[in-house]
Amino acid sequence: MSKRVRLSNLGMAIFTPDAAAGRVVPPSGFTARLTLFAAAAMAFLAVFALALSLAAGQLAARWSSDLAQAVTVRISAPDGEVAAQTEAALTILSQTPGVTKAAPIGPDMQQALLSPWLGDALPLEDLPLPVLIDVAVDASFDSAGLRARLAGEVPAAVLDDHGRWRAPLVEAAGRLRSLGGLSLALIAAAMAAMITLAAQAALAANARIIETLRLVGATDIYIARAFVRRFTQRAALGSVLGTALGMLAVVFLPGSKDLEGGVLTGLGFSGTDWLWPLCIPVLSVLVAYAATRAAALRNLETLR
Repeated sequence: MSKRVRLSNLGMAIFTPDAAAGRVVPPSGFTARLTLFAAAAMAFLAVFALALSLAAGQLAARWSSDLAQAVTVRISAPDGEVAAQTEAALTILSQTPGVTKAAPIGPDMQQALLSPWLGDALPLEDLPLPVLIDVAVDASFDSAGLRARLAGEVPAAVLDDHGRWRAPLVEAAGRLRSLGGLSLALIAAAMAAMITLAAQAALAANARIIETLRLVGATDIYIARAFVRRFTQRAALGSVLGTALGMLAVVFLPGSKDLEGGVLTGLGFSGTDWLWPLCIPVLSVLVAYAATRAAALRNLETLR
């Protein structure tokens, strides 16, 4: 029988009940507890890594969208020219395609923007602050054209399209999303390593039983089938429990209303995102199956 056929039969055996083969592996003990704990812990952590990855992607999209739809015009001029320069800038903005709204930022808003840095008691009237015009734009907005017109007609005006702020923020959110993906990969690798160690320990502890089974005619496929089935089932149970606990913990995380403006705002799942954690037990079963099969076949060769 070819190796490919043997492995195919071994894979089909996971879903075929066989009480006799199941008795080859002890139903309880250290290996059972280790497998259950490893699968549950890794699944629990995977839920949060997945939540982090999804939240980072949403955060990058939100930052990019919010900053792309707003620009600021800053006017710094002598006191006698501020009003005229501001009026000229507003006139140009009202004539610019893609500009949906333009309004100067009042003293109250400036106070709110500066208070986190300079305190609430900041005397704005004593500071030579520039006039800021908040501009809302749509997809047809041409920042280069507006910047050139302002430079020619309103020399005291400077257009800031937030490009230097948007790029680093989006890049940081993208790196955070990549970190979440890397965490998922490391969690899968750690789970595979723990289950492999548990399977090797079980095989070593049952070396005499394996030798006896071989003497009475049991094949390595029959023996490996028992170990793969038992450890895969334990990993499936542990991952389901860990995923359920992780999803429950995510439900109680602070929402976006509780963390306004925070980097972790909206960390969790919403809508169809709740379907993604359901993939974790499936992936855990695949990882456990592959790790246990490799460990079983390798160790059975060495026990000959």
